[in-house]
Amino acid sequence: MSSDEDSEVSESEIEDYGDKEYELMKNGKHKVKFAEDVFRCPFCQGKKKQDYRYKDVKQHAIGIANSHSKSAKNKANHLALSKYLETELAPVVVVQAQPKVEADQDRDELFVYPWVGVIANLPTERKDGKYVGESGSKLRDQFTRQGFNPVKVQPLWNFRGHSGYALVIFNKDWPGFHNAMSFEKFFEADHHGKRDWCAKKHRGTSLYGWVAREDDYDGGNIVAEHLVKIGNLKTTADIVAEDERKTNKLVSKLANDIEVKSMKMREIECKYNETNRSLSNLMSQNDKLHQRYNDELSKMQQTAKNHFQRICHEHNKVKSELDTQRKELERRTSELEKREAQNETERSKLAEEKLQNATKNSSLEMASVEQKKADANVLKLAEDQKREKENLHNRILALEKQLDAKQALELEIERLKGNLNVLKHMGGDEDEAFNKQMDEMSKNLKEKEGELESLEDLNQALVVKERKSNDELQEARKELINGLREMSGRAHIGVKRMGELDNKPFNEACKRKYGSVDVQATLMCSTWEEHLKDPDWHPYKIIKVGNNHQEIINEDDDKLKGLREDYGEDVYSAVSTALMEMNEYNPSGRYVVPELWNFKENRKAPLKEVAAFILKQWKTSKRKRA
Repeated sequence: MSSDEDSEVSESEIEDYGDKEYELMKNGKHKVKFAEDVFRCPFCQGKKKQDYRYKDVKQHAIGIANSHSKSAKNKANHLALSKYLETELAPVVVVQAQPKVEADQDRDELFVYPWVGVIANLPTERKDGKYVGESGSKLRDQFTRQGFNPVKVQPLWNFRGHSGYALVIFNKDWPGFHNAMSFEKFFEADHHGKRDWCAKKHRGTSLYGWVAREDDYDGGNIVAEHLVKIGNLKTTADIVAEDERKTNKLVSKLANDIEVKSMKMREIECKYNETNRSLSNLMSQNDKLHQRYNDELSKMQQTAKNHFQRICHEHNKVKSELDTQRKELERRTSELEKREAQNETERSKLAEEKLQNATKNSSLEMASVEQKKADANVLKLAEDQKREKENLHNRILALEKQLDAKQALELEIERLKGNLNVLKHMGGDEDEAFNKQMDEMSKNLKEKEGELESLEDLNQALVVKERKSNDELQEARKELINGLREMSGRAHIGVKRMGELDNKPFNEACKRKYGSVDVQATLMCSTWEEHLKDPDWHPYKIIKVGNNHQEIINEDDDKLKGLREDYGEDVYSAVSTALMEMNEYNPSGRYVVPELWNFKENRKAPLKEVAAFILKQWKTSKRKRA
């Protein structure tokens, strides 16, 4: 192909480019005809279907030349192919379809059409006052074996019975004409044609046969009567012209049908694209709703945690004050008893102080009762928190089901809308069943939209309720963190400062390298703490694990490589751990965040586990006091 042929073609250049391709096909550069009735499109060699008949390849060329979705170059090529088929190959195809009609017969000779042969001198015999003869099916089988392939053989009967004549009816196409002429020539070769029938006076018992023409049609005998009923007179030229008109009309109709189907297909494609965009927007909104839901749930959990922590802190504070007062009273009672034993003169004063002490003891007993009430309230609060968390989990599951139902309902609505639009486009106003289906789909769509509105109202109410519960959980978690900060570090449940640098590996490394710990280790810890807080330092990389992506420490970072080489694996591990905790809990602020922690299993402690630990500690303390 030349560079001119490889270039793009504009709409205004279609005719000029098509003329060039037409000339190339005339010169033999593009081969279209490959066999007697086998054609190929030279511009669609990669398609699955290669071989066409004449009318099929012509329909293919006209359809693509009139298509709006094809490129200008492709349309120009197929326009040239259509022109080449009409001007160069169409006469050849017509002549090849009926060659013997043109060569053997006068185009102006009138034949009975459909092609009909006449059989005369059929043997008959008289029975019961009427003449009878062979059946038409027996004659048809005989002629079929001889290769004439008639459609049927119809004996002619009158009031006397079998007339001795029969009509041999052939197919209406040109092969049927060929069979009819072969039938006539068979009888003429044996001198049993029409001329012989008319010339001989003594015909014997042999059959005579010929093809029905104008003189048979207008003969006025029993043969003419039946020929008038089953056909009419036509010349071969009339039949050829009529076939051409029908073929051209069929090609034109098919081309128009293809164009109409293409337009409908493009409109349906537009509807499909619009529906697809709507579904994409719906999925995007659904993702945003999930993200907002997760954020609200995190806030609710943090609020509940802070609230519970504040309550536990107040409880511990009151408990500590009561213990301090009880110890002070016990100490003063002991001192008073010693003073009573040592100094008899101060008994009266001691008795008075004992009275005062008894009064205070009474107050202390009342305070103890209040303490027991407070302990019961704490236990009740823990149980309420546990029950509230279970309710929260159930509400979360209900909310997820509502979200899934809403999603499914929205997708169903979009599907119904898409189907309704397609049916509106393809239907007719006079199709009663179609209009009924449209009404049912519209009614179903309105019902689905009503269900969607109800689901959205319910979903909004659940979201508000979940937000409120989450706020309470976050407050309880915050109070737990504040209270557990003051507990002993030996407890397996406590508060861990996420992102805080462990100084023990630094002390060991400085002791090995410099022989001292205090100054050098302190300076080194301070330096790396500043590195951890630096938002511009981002020693991470993202890897793919299965279908997910995970962020890990970039071991090729210059600072981390230098730290590992200078101070060893333990120091590097301490910094890496702090970096991962900082990136997980506070990647934007880059400062230490307190978190409830299970030190025994080295993991984050859930709110339920922390509440159980506090209740266990409270019961243990209560048993010790008892």
